[in-house]
Amino acid sequence: MPALLLIAHGSRDPRHAATVAALVRQVRAQRPGLEVATAYLDHCAPRIPQVVGRLDDAVAVPLLLNRAFHAKHDIPAALRAAGAALPVADVLGPSPLLLTALDRRLAEAGLDVRSAAVRARTGVVLAAAGSSDPAADAATRAVAAAWRRTRGWAAVEVAYASASGPRVPDALAALRAAGAERTAVAPYLVAPGLLPDRIAAAAGGADTVADTLGPAPELAALLLERYDEARRAAAVVPALIA
Repeated sequence: MPALLLIAHGSRDPRHAATVAALVRQVRAQRPGLEVATAYLDHCAPRIPQVVGRLDDAVAVPLLLNRAFHAKHDIPAALRAAGAALPVADVLGPSPLLLTALDRRLAEAGLDVRSAAVRARTGVVLAAAGSSDPAADAATRAVAAAWRRTRGWAAVEVAYASASGPRVPDALAALRAAGAERTAVAPYLVAPGLLPDRIAAAAGGADTVADTLGPAPELAALLLERYDEARRAAAVVPALIA
């Protein structure tokens, strides 16, 4: 069975690598016996060339929520530069598992997400990193729409920590203007760092502020789901050629 090569962006903030390590432990716990390796695009070690050389067979799985520049360009380029012709899995979003992980983090922050009445009174800010890629931002807005539709929130507004607005305070104001009695902020980010800290600092007016997705079991399950999809797709291509 090919190894799962988890490719994370990397950060100077040590909480990022610690979160990735905790997520890898979750993946290993959910699928004992599967070799799981980690490589980073930037800031952290090991980098992709340091890892791929010691793997006999692997599927690269990006630890990315949206298909933006890192997924479209940086990861393929880094694999090519390392001489690694590996199957590359799709990014994590969108997926119902991400919505469940967002629910989990809001519940841990004290919001009664199981109560339909509470959800109907609560407006949520889905606070993402933001991207210069319009398709990536459209995908985030689609996640927000699906989250509202499937959970029955009073409203879900998207905010961005970088790139163009709206920012978290703008989104909170929009929720209150729409009639939300309570407000919550849910970071749509994998690990702590500069952007999540920026979101938290801007979320002082919210009733509830959740943590990042982090090593949620749903995130580990989704990484394995993307790995399986890519492995099956890679097996189909030789069969078609034959």
